[in-house]
Amino acid sequence: MKKYKLIKDKNSNLMRVVALISIPKWGVNRGDIGGLIQTESNLSHDGNAWVFGNAQVFGNAQVSGDAQVFGNARVSGNARVSGNARVFGNAQVSGDAQVLGNAWVFGNAQVFGDALVFGDARVSGNAQVSGDARVFGNARVSGNARVSGNARVFGNAQISGDARVLGNAQISGDARVFGNAQISGDAWDKSPLYIQGSLYALTNCKYGHVRIGCEEHSIREWIKDGKKIANRHNFTKEQIAEYLEYIKLFKKIGK
Repeated sequence: MKKYKLIKDKNSNLMRVVALISIPKWGVNRGDIGGLIQTESNLSHDGNAWVFGNAQVFGNAQVSGDAQVFGNARVSGNARVSGNARVFGNAQVSGDAQVLGNAWVFGNAQVFGDALVFGDARVSGNAQVSGDARVFGNARVSGNARVSGNARVFGNAQISGDARVLGNAQISGDARVFGNAQISGDAWDKSPLYIQGSLYALTNCKYGHVRIGCEEHSIREWIKDGKKIANRHNFTKEQIAEYLEYIKLFKKIGK
């Protein structure tokens, strides 16, 4: 049984959905006009899935299960939104990305590439999840954060600010990555050491390594060649002394 019909939208090349049956779970009544899709393949007639308001689903994208797409959200390409997932606000899900389970993608967030967001995860703000990245469990990615490559963010982990999690990095447990931190490898179930210095932030970006600004080296290399590296970036004597103290601290309590 079909749960909606399509009518031409006056302001776009897409079609409006009109409910043929009520969907009490989402407060949709028979005759209600919903969001925009390109073809019936974009919105399943099974389950309670629905597209509301100015939301758009087009291309080969599919919304199914009990999923909701609303606000000004866009789902396109080969993207999939299913289960009890929600995509709303100005969020965009595209490419071969999938949003599943009870996951939410909202605000101005973007999920694209082959990325997967599932479980009770939340991606919000201006955050982006891309590549083959996975965000799941109760993880939160927000602000201007970026999760990409083969990165995994799960458990109760939180990625925020301008943080970057990339490569094969795994952030889990109660770990927090924030500020300008950039984590590029290894598994972290506790927050990587992060210090905001007077000039650049320092991040324990992977085991035994520290990133300062655009420079990433092992702690051993920083201790050995730190002054030379700092001079290339026109550090003052006072700044060199400051950052060498930070490196000693990373050696003592970092990973």
